[in-house]
Amino acid sequence: MKAKLLTAAEGKKLAAGLQKVKKLLADGKVPLDSSLEDIHTAVEKALTRLVGPLGGKLHTGRSRNDQVATDMRLYLRHAVIQSVEAAVGLVEVLSKLALQEKDTLMPGYTHLQRAMPITLGHHLAAYAFMLIRDIDRYLTTWDRADALPLGSGALAGTNHNFDRFFTAKQLKLHSVLMNSLDAVSDRDVYVDFLSASSTTQMHLSRLSEDLILWATHEFGYIEMDDAFATGSSLMPQKKNPDVAELVRGKAGRVFANLIGLLTVLKGLPLSYNRDLQEDKHFVFDSVDTVVGSLKTMTGFLSTVKFNRDKMDKEADEDLTLLATDLADILVKEGMPFRQAHEVVGKVVRYSIEKGKRLQDLTSVELAAFSKGFPKETAESLSAHFSVHQKRAVGGTSPKNVAAQAALLKQQVGLIKKHLSELRG
Repeated sequence: MKAKLLTAAEGKKLAAGLQKVKKLLADGKVPLDSSLEDIHTAVEKALTRLVGPLGGKLHTGRSRNDQVATDMRLYLRHAVIQSVEAAVGLVEVLSKLALQEKDTLMPGYTHLQRAMPITLGHHLAAYAFMLIRDIDRYLTTWDRADALPLGSGALAGTNHNFDRFFTAKQLKLHSVLMNSLDAVSDRDVYVDFLSASSTTQMHLSRLSEDLILWATHEFGYIEMDDAFATGSSLMPQKKNPDVAELVRGKAGRVFANLIGLLTVLKGLPLSYNRDLQEDKHFVFDSVDTVVGSLKTMTGFLSTVKFNRDKMDKEADEDLTLLATDLADILVKEGMPFRQAHEVVGKVVRYSIEKGKRLQDLTSVELAAFSKGFPKETAESLSAHFSVHQKRAVGGTSPKNVAAQAALLKQQVGLIKKHLSELRG
């Protein structure tokens, strides 16, 4: 009507007819058979049956190229909200556990080798911060999806005086794509979404790997709820972390969707090409996979039991876990770190030979390696001492972990508020 191609009465009749077609589609009463070229044809045909020849005006100034591009951008915004909501649920569980376990000691690892004492809360908070970054990536994708292709026609624009900014406002889109060739052929925003999804699934895979390791007899750090584990068809004693393994395995699927779309796009000339019909499967599958994985890990961590005594014992009884703390004691006494590193390396070898923890070495034993060790060194050295010394912002001390949990809670609140605004 605004473009003066329909009268007010015609516009009202078309709108009412489209609402009826929408209900018929929902009820499965619109024929979708092979004689119809596509869903657009099916909708127009169903509309024409309801409103007569007026239905033939539906496609005026429209192309399937700009319609599908618009539909997918609207869908992507919905997919972003789904993904962010699921990620927020997992962040909330992780941040709650981080605060709950801020005093629980455990060995920290690099290269899968024990490195320094940390707290379980600190470890879990690390994954929460990863997911906060993932949420930011998804929300950036929303911003890029928030632009209108409709009105670009097949590739060159249309001969009709369409107010595309008015159309964008009606669809609650923030802006208009300014080049019609780009508008109908651009799939960058799908790549952005799949990239965000791949990074999220990668983080879930890493989290799954930690949980799988922790569930082994060798670690024994967690007890899985039966709902998130399975038995063996042959070995009755087994309790397998199948759910975590499936989440870990699905990373390959989500990565493949990203690479698949990039491969479809890499050689396409401007503008639209039928190859682009392949884009949707990659997006739909990744939404289902990542959202499902996020919800699954939320349930897993909501029910898991931590073997705090085992974790604390391994942090406390490890012979050499406090080596860096021992070196830092010498640094505080004025010794250059490089020299302190060398001295403590010798102490560590001695400790292993004697089968004694570093904190059990006497002042006399330590003095044999350096006169720089204070007499009270052995008495002050412990895993508890170590984590409480990590007072710099971001460290593993219980006070820092509590601050991290508070920050995560604040960020979740802001994200929820932003989601509410996006739903509009």
